[in-house]
This record gives sequence, C-alpha cells and structure tokens, in this order.
Amino acid sequence: MPEVPIRPHEVTAAEVVPGDLFALTSEDAAERRWHVVTHTLPVSPEVIRVTLRPPLGGVDHEEDLRRERTVTVAGRRVDVDAVPLVEPESLEGADFRDGDRLTVLRAVDPLATEVTYVRRWGAWHRDTTESADAEAASDAEVRRWAHDAARDGTVVRHEPRPAREARAAGPRRVVVTGLGAVTPLGVGTGELWDGLLEGRHGIRELTDPEFDGLPVRTAGTVPVDPASLLPRQAARRMNRAAQFAVLAAREAWADAGYAAGGTRESGLDPERVGVSLGAILGDASVLVGGDRKLRERGARGVSPLTTPMTVPSQAASQVSLDLHITGEARTVTSACASGTEAIGQAVDRIRYGRVDVALAGGAEAVITPAIMASFAAMRALAEGDPSSGSPSRPFAKDRDGFVNGEGAGVLVLESEEHARARGARIYCEAAGWGLSADAYHVAAPDPSGDGIALALRRAVRDAGGEVADVVHVNAHATATVDGDLAEARALRGVLGVQDVPVTALKGHLGHLQGAAGGVEAVAAVLTLHHGTVPPTVGCGEVDDGVELDVVRDAPRPLPDTGDLVLSNSFGFGGHNAVLALRRVS
Repeated sequence: MPEVPIRPHEVTAAEVVPGDLFALTSEDAAERRWHVVTHTLPVSPEVIRVTLRPPLGGVDHEEDLRRERTVTVAGRRVDVDAVPLVEPESLEGADFRDGDRLTVLRAVDPLATEVTYVRRWGAWHRDTTESADAEAASDAEVRRWAHDAARDGTVVRHEPRPAREARAAGPRRVVVTGLGAVTPLGVGTGELWDGLLEGRHGIRELTDPEFDGLPVRTAGTVPVDPASLLPRQAARRMNRAAQFAVLAAREAWADAGYAAGGTRESGLDPERVGVSLGAILGDASVLVGGDRKLRERGARGVSPLTTPMTVPSQAASQVSLDLHITGEARTVTSACASGTEAIGQAVDRIRYGRVDVALAGGAEAVITPAIMASFAAMRALAEGDPSSGSPSRPFAKDRDGFVNGEGAGVLVLESEEHARARGARIYCEAAGWGLSADAYHVAAPDPSGDGIALALRRAVRDAGGEVADVVHVNAHATATVDGDLAEARALRGVLGVQDVPVTALKGHLGHLQGAAGGVEAVAAVLTLHHGTVPPTVGCGEVDDGVELDVVRDAPRPLPDTGDLVLSNSFGFGGHNAVLALRRVS
C-alpha cells in the first residue's frame, strides 16, 4: 500500500475506477472496512457492476450499483495486481493440537496487522509478550472465524505443529584437555605416571591401632594427608574422599589451562560447566567416627557436619563449590564401575549440549576396619607382605584377591570446538562408552563374560569405531580368580585372535573402588598421549586361562595400527562400564 493518508470523500458510483479504495457507506469507511475495486462493468445504462477485494488480500465479491449512488473513496489508488486473491480455508475437519498456530488478518483494513494465536492446553491464546490478559478462544470459535472469514473480510490461516520424525541430535565431539590424580603412588599425575612406568606400587601395611586384629591389614593408601594440602577451614568441612577429589580437580583444571580459582577467574560461564564424579560410599570413616563419638561422648559429641560429610555426593558438591561450577554436580553410584560411568555420563552431557566443560572421574576413601573386615570375610582380599612386592597380582596364576585402596582421578572434558577456540592442548578424544548389566549374582561376575562383552562392543560402537581399531585395553582386573577370568574371556571373545596389549593397574594401586575408573581413565589417556603402555605389576606368570597379551616387566610402545584405547570397570552386582578413548592426530 502506498504511504498516502486515507482521506474519505464521496463520489458517485459512475466515477469509480479500478484501483480505488472503496467503501459502500460512510459508516464502513469509519469502521475501516475498505475494498479495492479490481474491475468495473456496465450492466445497463443505469447500473454498474464493481468487483471488490479486501486491500490486504481475500476473496472477490460483486456489487451492482446505480450510477448515481453515492459511495466513499479513500483518495488513494492501489495497484490492483499487487492485491492477492486468497481463498478461504475451511477448518471444519481440522485436527487441532497444542502447539498449532493460527494467524488472523483483518484484510479489509489497510492498516491492520496480523494477529497470531497459539494453541496451549486445549485453547487458543494470543501470542504476545505484552500481556497475558487476553481471553482465550475455543476450538469452536476458531472454526467459526474461518467459516465467516469471507463475509467478515478476514484471512484465517491454520499452521499445524510440525510433525517430525524422532531422531537423535547431532552429537558434538568430546575431548580430554586436563588430568588430575591422587593415588597410593602420590599426589599428582606425574607421580602416578612415573610410578606406573617404573613398576612401583603404593600398597602399605595399615599400622593404625584400629586395624589391629584384622586378618588382612594391607591397603593402597595415599601417602600424604590431603587435608595438609588444603586450607584448614575448607578441609575441616570435607570428608577424605572430597579432599582427594578437590585436589585432583584443581590439578586437572590447571592442567587444562584454566585459571586457579575456578570458572569466574577463567572467564567461563559457570552454568555451562559441570561435575560428574563416581563414588560407592565416598568416605565411610565419617559415619563410623560419628557412631563412635555417640557411644563415647553422647549426642553432644557428634559433629553437625557428620551428615553432610557422610553422603557420597560430597565430593562432587565440594568440587563445584571450590571451582564455582553451577551447571550441575552429579554423583554416580554403580559399585566399582562408578568412576567410568560418571565419565561416560559427562561425555553425553557435553555431546548433546547440556554443558560445554565437565570435570569427571571418581573419588573414594573406604579403608575402614569394618569394610576391611567385610572384604576379608568374603575371602576377597589378598594376603602378602607389601615390602616384598605387590600383594595384588592381576591376571597372575598365583593371584588370591584384591587390595582395598583409595584416591581420586579426574578428567577435564570439553566439546572440541570449545577447546580449539581457546587453543587448549588436547590429550585425546573421549570417543564413546558402553554400559551393561550381568543380571547374574549380587557379587560374583558372570563367568561367561557376556555382560562385559556387551559393554565392550557398545563402547566401540558408540565411538564410531571397529574392533580392529583397538590398540590397547586398560583392564579392570582386580586380581580375583573369577573376575579376571570373566574379563579375559570377554576380551578374547570381542577382540578375537589379535594380540592387543592389555595392562592392569591394581598391582600398582590396589582397587580404588568408585575412584578406580577415574584413575585408570587418567592412565589410559596418558598411555595414548605418550604412546607407551605401562606394565602390569605383580603378574609374574599369566594364568593359563587368561589368554591375553598382558604387558609385564617393562613398558611397551603403543601400537600404531589403530586408534582406540578401552578402559574397563566392572562392579559388584553386575555393573559393567567401558570408556573408549581415541588418539588425536
């Protein structure tokens, strides 16, 4: 429409020509009910027929007017060819759904604007951010609007909510940019990696009097008091597992190139960063200590921090507090598979855009007399003098059980575009992961290894790879007879006859429970990064039933014929989790 003011004035019907903006009466003009004259035709010497169309589009109708009849025109000419012919839409049989949209245009008013309605909760609401006071319309009213559109000079259009096929969103690639660890080999990934390559172990005798009388008194303990490495006030409010987690997270954060202090100091949106940590119990000693104080001193002797320091989620919450991470702080509890599953869940959170950065891994501190006694009663603990070599002997013919341990391992995961945009050093790709359940026994593994094999295949498939791409496996291998054989059977069944180098770290560290997957994932990342496979400590002679290429005695170069490394974790109750890491060129 040309930007010319509408100035109504009266003329006779005989003076009307195509292009006039026309109203039959002055009342119609006052109500802005205008039509464009698209055609005129003499019907007789006294009568002229005019064809009219709403100026913003619509259907035509005709009026027979006596030539001397007075009508109103707007003093404005319209390009007839530019006025669309719009056929009315019938909505009598339309199937309305919430999410549908409806547009209504009063086409007879040259100055009108289109009004949109959205169907929500079974009624049609005007789509406006200015006010929610407008009365909703029913389905029956909407159908009536469409039915009367031609008569009222309106155009009504129904836009059904798009019906899309369900399909997965395009996932983002996830990479590892930072590593942190607190283990029986020491504090830091440097101590861990050096100890692995040198074949050292961190298993020690428990000398505290509270362990007196236990049938087994050896464990993989962290050689440094973690509280001494943290501010005193902060350390008092953390259980031992949370202290491990915070130290490992700080190291991983700095290793990834972020500023000390956390998200704000690093210029990150804290809502786009998450924490995902695995734990079985977290720190069992807090609850044990609280019970002891209750018995010795009464109710007043129990600290008010006992409850918040007992929950397994304390490690994740303390990491989020320490680094000011508000995106999420999740805790995964799936027995000894907890750390690996926590990493896998973080991979998915980044893949599908929930967060851009995540600290993921596991933390555990469960070396207490009751737990040690329980494991001993199950006849699951290894016996032996740590001073003469590791009592934990994964895959070995003379293995006789696992060694309880503690610590934390944390990875910084990022979407690849986020990492490359800031010029981060990338260790490898966190390419995929797999889960399964044995559904076999409350504690013992399925001897067939079928559940483990399913998790292995799922991890390779999730990584978009093939079994032939696997160049190394960091095995769970707790040094229990049944567990090692089930894992070996699964690996042989999935990998086939190819000799993939396999290593197990529990001879170095003991079994770190919920933290095992996090620490072993750190080691697997370092294996890819350095191109070196660490040896398996304690395995003097491989069990005849294992039939794997177990790396022993000395480190071995990582094969260059593929690009996937698998890190396995399996837990009581049949929890199986496998992480797939890919070499980045």
